[in-house]
Amino acid sequence: MILVTGATGHFGKLTIDFLLQKGISSTNIVALVRDEARTADLKNKGIILRTGNYDNYASLVSAFQGVEKLLFVSGSDIQKRSTHHRNVVHAAKEAGVQQVVYTSFLGKNETTSSPLWLVAESHLQTEAWLKESGMDFTILKNTLYMDLVPAFLGEKVVETGVIYVPAGNGKVGAVLRTEMAEATSTILAGANHAGKTYQFVSHEAFSYKEVAQYLSEITGKTINYISPTATEYAQTLAEYGVPADFIGLFSGFAIAQANGELETIGSDLELLLGRKPTSIKTFLAQLFGSPKNQQS
Repeated sequence: MILVTGATGHFGKLTIDFLLQKGISSTNIVALVRDEARTADLKNKGIILRTGNYDNYASLVSAFQGVEKLLFVSGSDIQKRSTHHRNVVHAAKEAGVQQVVYTSFLGKNETTSSPLWLVAESHLQTEAWLKESGMDFTILKNTLYMDLVPAFLGEKVVETGVIYVPAGNGKVGAVLRTEMAEATSTILAGANHAGKTYQFVSHEAFSYKEVAQYLSEITGKTINYISPTATEYAQTLAEYGVPADFIGLFSGFAIAQANGELETIGSDLELLLGRKPTSIKTFLAQLFGSPKNQQS
């Protein structure tokens, strides 16, 4: 039996859909949910529902009973993430889960000097707990979702003709969340993945200067890339009413990219998918171009 945490979130729901497509019976898939009011689509698919949350250790032990493989989708509450993740790992161990597949984070700098240390620290601690647990584990080192690139570009990037991100000339091997979920379902549905770490990155990395060039080609408008200082960027976002937490997170990813911390490429995802991941140029053409621009 496979249990998916965060089952009402984007990644969890996508992974469940791919498991069903791979022929895994809905009666062998369990969805861990906090609020059953948001589970109508899961119920319609015949997915088994169990209620629990990362704050409630006893609920996790109960929910994990009889589970062979656990997809542990990392928590979204960064401040409480270490506590939440310790609960999940210990509860899985107590419940007798055989294998945990964990969505971790990929960055070249795994020290306190990284602008993404707040994000990375709890992931690294969770990886250590899994390795110490005695359970089989598979670690997915996830890069930045390509889906988030439009948020860095801004809603009016075509009208303004400007990309304003403090990422310098740094690159990122971002990939689509959908393709990460598809590869994750392959791991969950298959065998011989225990003890392995996969880097969920693309075969190519891109900079925002390249994104500006692609957008210019796709839209027929000149798009310029400006890389401000981190302070200028934060001040500008604040003036537009962006919450401080989001400013910190967006700045952290941009500065990490500028520092070369996200410039990792590889073939793990390609091998699991059986094809190359979607390129940034194709993704941008799908978002901003006409049908003739949307070819790979």
